[in-house]
Amino acid sequence: MISHHKKSEDMISLEAMPADHFLFSSESVGEGHPDKLCDQLSDAILDAYLSQDPDAKVSCDLTAKGNLIVAFGEIRSKANVNIEQVIRQTIRDIGYNNKEKGLDWEKCYVILNVDIKKEIEEEKYENNQGIVFGYATDEWDKEILLPLTHYLAMQLCLKLTELRRNKEITWLRPDCKAQVSIEYNKDKNNIIKPLKIFNVLVSPQHEKFISQEDIKKIVIEKVIKKVIPAELLDEKTVYYINPSGSFNTGGPSADAGLTGRKIIVDTYGGWAPHGGSGFSGKDPSKMKRCAGYYCRYVAKSLVANGLCHRVKIQVAYVPGSEAPKSMLVDSLGTVKEGLNDHNLLEIVLKNFDFRISSMIKELNLKRPIYRKVAALCHFGSNDPDLTWEQPKKDLKL
Repeated sequence: MISHHKKSEDMISLEAMPADHFLFSSESVGEGHPDKLCDQLSDAILDAYLSQDPDAKVSCDLTAKGNLIVAFGEIRSKANVNIEQVIRQTIRDIGYNNKEKGLDWEKCYVILNVDIKKEIEEEKYENNQGIVFGYATDEWDKEILLPLTHYLAMQLCLKLTELRRNKEITWLRPDCKAQVSIEYNKDKNNIIKPLKIFNVLVSPQHEKFISQEDIKKIVIEKVIKKVIPAELLDEKTVYYINPSGSFNTGGPSADAGLTGRKIIVDTYGGWAPHGGSGFSGKDPSKMKRCAGYYCRYVAKSLVANGLCHRVKIQVAYVPGSEAPKSMLVDSLGTVKEGLNDHNLLEIVLKNFDFRISSMIKELNLKRPIYRKVAALCHFGSNDPDLTWEQPKKDLKL
């Protein structure tokens, strides 16, 4: 039997797309998503230790399901921290104040399986093996230097959080998701430019009394059109608002959460490869965190100084060594005229020090600043605390 399938309008639009155009999509999740909840709990614990002991060694993950929170890991510090209290306060701050919303900060069960040692060892910066990546792009601005798909998906979730917290939309709950697909043009010089929004998805968790029709209308007007520039939207833009129906049950009541599982949301929205390890719950002496931030710092510095339009950085470390044993600098064909990628590598080696002790010192990473970046994305903010987002100027060529 031959089956004939009617093509959707979206697929027809794809077929009509010019050869030098392409689509790219990125997703984000809000602070109440169960994985993001666990990221924030891990980094809230880290911040609590760093506020008392900047040299604290913390490796702490959490999982959440239903009304149960479990923390597990290892901590070496002279600080005294009530971990359960930190967990409950963080859950409350996010907005989970009753089980119907997805979690009850007062009544949930908290199990601690954390090995805490007070002995302070001599400061050593020796790695396990691992690779990390950094990325920056000037495709739409000269300051934030994040991919636009990723930035807009993140801002949609941030807007939902803002409207919930200031009670402008009273039916919102803490969990939410967003996804943005953009049509891009790529010219003969490999320069990419976002042209228009192909489609946008927003799924907010909500109270029971609101209809899906009202949710769609309000989200389009008060969220999407407030976040996405009008010039990127047109009559062909497709909106998906809670496309699977009601999103009343969310948070840990709907899905299990785990620290370090939203690594693409944390970084570049899929535009760059990923080393595979998350940031949250790791103190800055851990290579995956400090080198991940440093690679972003280096990539952003190269683009901000006009040396390329886009760049991908990779470094690889081996056990027992503080410095990386491999490095890649790839401008994706957008290097400044008169230079090549090998020149960019030489510039990086001349201006940046990838030893762990140096990265920590240069970026001033032994501060309690991590929970706030764990709430959404670790990159793309103009917060002065995020030193890795402040490009180095006047690079030596």
